[in-house]
Amino acid sequence: MAVIGVLREPTPPTWWQANRHKVFGVCGLLIGYMIGSHYPGATDPHPQPPRPGHSTPAPSTPGHTPAAPGSTA
Repeated sequence: MAVIGVLREPTPPTWWQANRHKVFGVCGLLIGYMIGSHYPGATDPHPQPPRPGHSTPAPSTPGHTPAAPGSTA
């Protein structure tokens, strides 16, 4: 009887072969975060609150302050 083949267990995968999908996933998330948060067109995460505009004109004479509405002074 002749030997047709020899059965042996396959070599276990290397660390890279076993974990490359995790490495690529983490790298993709980091690159996406960097692009999304540091791209010049991205929105500001802390927008400045609107400042009130002027409702009355400045006094024309120096040292004169206009009375507030509703005051009796």
